[in-house]
Amino acid sequence: MRWLHLQSVITCDHDGRVTNRASQHWVTVTGVPVLVDDDPEGRSIVACPNYGPTVKPCAKTLPVRVGYSDWLRVDGRRIVLSHLDGLTDGTPPGLVHHTVRDARQTLVEADR
Repeated sequence: MRWLHLQSVITCDHDGRVTNRASQHWVTVTGVPVLVDDDPEGRSIVACPNYGPTVKPCAKTLPVRVGYSDWLRVDGRRIVLSHLDGLTDGTPPGLVHHTVRDARQTLVEADR
């Protein structure tokens, strides 16, 4: 599993893109800040094509279900890894996930 950073691509199941935000800036991979726990939570999702009269497009990420390192931490906060998986607020409720499309780095890996 690769470490995620600010430029990693996280999408909803419909291919809407999560707007990443890094809460720390002193640990980087190729000069880009590494994401730590709870950076992927509560983030905006843009361009979710799942919409219609009774359909709510994905607009926000919900809490992460898996994807934080058990061992690696930055300032006490767990590193986010490429097996990240959480739900979104889109329809159908409780079924639409946000996951990593591309970690955008191949240098740093971890075993959870």
